[in-house]
Amino acid sequence: MSFILANLIHILAAAWFVICWGGYTRYATWKARDTACLASVLHLYREDWMRRMLLRDNRIADASVIGNLERNASFFASSTLIILAGILTVLGASERAVSLLADIPMVQQASQGMSEIKLLCLALVFVYAFFTFSWCMRQYNFAAILVGSAPMVGERHVSELERKAFAARAARVISMAANQFNFGLRSYYFGMTMLAWFVSPWLFMLMSTGVVLVLYRREFHSDVLDVMVYTPTEAPLPEATKEVA
Repeated sequence: MSFILANLIHILAAAWFVICWGGYTRYATWKARDTACLASVLHLYREDWMRRMLLRDNRIADASVIGNLERNASFFASSTLIILAGILTVLGASERAVSLLADIPMVQQASQGMSEIKLLCLALVFVYAFFTFSWCMRQYNFAAILVGSAPMVGERHVSELERKAFAARAARVISMAANQFNFGLRSYYFGMTMLAWFVSPWLFMLMSTGVVLVLYRREFHSDVLDVMVYTPTEAPLPEATKEVA
């Protein structure tokens, strides 16, 4: 009980961190149902991609794109293991780490037990990131299988309705993989904020709030989103172009 009272501000900061992360995840999922965001708009592009793929005899480029996406997830999964190894190494030398932090100005002092709890929480964040990225990789593998099993252009026994249903399923699988990749990236964002916890719990709460604002701005009000949802009107041709045409 005395440990809880002595570290109450740290517990409140950790609770605020969980609220920011979990709350934003639920809010973004709910808002994406009826609001244009990166996830919803990209899903529409994936549906277009899969429908156009069914019109091509050569699907090497499509398989290559999925392979590149899978390699991105593989890179982050490998990097996460390296980060976890570093955290566990620091956890094994927690006394030395606490003494080093004590020499840094503006760092709020904490007990060794509290510092070890912080390191364990940081490790849990990146464990979650690893499982998320590895599941993303598997889903991209499923998408590659779907591309390989896609009906060819000349298959007459495949109806148009079946082709549309296949394109929708394939796009959905790719979007599910992309969502897992997005969750993994969020883990990195929030994992970085946990470094502020070693400085001050107040700074930790401030950084957690800031990450939520950054994520919201990028997913729902970013410039790249405006470009992807923008449909330009057909501009009149210049006089010189008309004469050449």
